[in-house]
Amino acid sequence: MSNKPLMARATAVWLVDNTTLSFKQIGDFCGMHELEVQGIADGDVATGVKGQDPMSSNQLDAGEIKKGEADPLYKLKLKFNKAAVGEDKRRGPRYTPLSKRQDRPNSILWLVKFHPELADAQIARLVGTTKPTIQSIRERTHWNIQNMTAIDPVALGLCRQTELDMEVQKAAKKRAADGVMSDDERRRLVSTEQSLEMTDEPRLPTAIAGLENFSLSDDKPEEPEEVQDYSDADSFFNLPEEDDKTSTGKDDEDEDDSDRT
Repeated sequence: MSNKPLMARATAVWLVDNTTLSFKQIGDFCGMHELEVQGIADGDVATGVKGQDPMSSNQLDAGEIKKGEADPLYKLKLKFNKAAVGEDKRRGPRYTPLSKRQDRPNSILWLVKFHPELADAQIARLVGTTKPTIQSIRERTHWNIQNMTAIDPVALGLCRQTELDMEVQKAAKKRAADGVMSDDERRRLVSTEQSLEMTDEPRLPTAIAGLENFSLSDDKPEEPEEVQDYSDADSFFNLPEEDDKTSTGKDDEDEDDSDRT
């Protein structure tokens, strides 16, 4: 609920013309500076504005006016009105100044790139655009897509950081309800403050992910080869018995053949 009456300037005009309240009291009640109220009394401000009786609109009691006139330090209290609840909530599409409308496609590209989990309706609420424009940027069919640069909408002044964090948190709850998220998705769906407080987790590069246990050899460990002991120098000159027999037989055969010839 707002802390100032409806049609605040018209109410200030009526209070200046019909009461003896101080400029400070009227300014505090209507959400205006006392010099602005003084300008209303001098005829320099709100020229042609018709006064609005706050008592007829059930926003102020006559007793409050009497208390204020009796005590210059007394602050008028706005009467509670159930119909005024939620009046501060913005309705309809967000208004974007003309000077910043050309930056909206860049902010949409940033949101689509870094927060793809956001729905089109959420992006439309943040930057004040239409769903066909968002869809064309998602599909990269926008007529100026080649000249676009992704820029944070908060840096451009198109939305506040709290608004962006709130939409991201809504998307995070929805994504968590749909299924399990990966670490990268969970990191993207948290608010900016939570993301900055997170510690970096060591991760393997995607190119070698899953290969940390890969081996070219068989699953069975290789048995170590037997190493012969050559510490004895004489062992180099001792031939095996089988080799001696075979070699002796060959020599004998050669001698027999020579004798026959």
